[in-house]
Amino acid sequence: MDSCKIKLVDITGYLACTILFFTIVSCDTFFKKKEDKIPIARVGESFLYKEDLESLLLANMSKADSASLVNNYINTWAYKQLLLSKAKINLPEDQLELFEELVSNYRTDLYTGAYKEALVLQSHDTLISDTQLKEFYEREKENFKLKERIMQLRFVELPTQYLDKDLIATKLKDFQEEDKSYLDSISVQFKKVNFNDSIWVSVYRVMEEIPPLTIENQEKYLKKSQFFELQDSLGVYLAKVNDILEINDIAPLSYVEPT
Repeated sequence: MDSCKIKLVDITGYLACTILFFTIVSCDTFFKKKEDKIPIARVGESFLYKEDLESLLLANMSKADSASLVNNYINTWAYKQLLLSKAKINLPEDQLELFEELVSNYRTDLYTGAYKEALVLQSHDTLISDTQLKEFYEREKENFKLKERIMQLRFVELPTQYLDKDLIATKLKDFQEEDKSYLDSISVQFKKVNFNDSIWVSVYRVMEEIPPLTIENQEKYLKKSQFFELQDSLGVYLAKVNDILEINDIAPLSYVEPT
């Protein structure tokens, strides 16, 4: 049976690396799928697995070319892992935290970007169904974590001298069908209004609409099912929070869908 050896060499003069030898029993049968992952190389607690190399090899490659390609890939992978481990040891903690946040954001952006592209394609390709898109979202939920607080709420802005403020507040809290009809019928009296409390919006967007609501006081007022009243020189703001999600919560499907 033919065999080939792959050697992981010392990467640099100053980075310590254990010399590892890897024997491929047969270059033709090496990449047969098995249920358990088979480690090919290790640097610290990081492993490179056989299945990670499968896409590198082409059917028409010779055994020598396959061995050379795999060997180079392993050496490059090991070198990067060594640099990474050294960086984690020597870089300041605050800089590491910043890098981790950037990596996390980049990963999230990649997934959300891919998902939005798929949604755009939906309008041009009838082969992509709603079910498939929902399945993708369910499968990749962990990659749709929120980077900011979002919320659902209904609110009105009244003139500062509005006489029936208490009635409007009661209607906004109860919000039964008759309350909705009443509020709709007099909505021309309001300076601002939003009765669609099923839409998720950024907390920062809400702050733009309700100026007395700030980063400093948001924790006090923005709680699930809470009603609040705020006022400034421009108006009186009455709002009822329907729901709120925190940073690192999973974003709802409706929030990541493009409009």
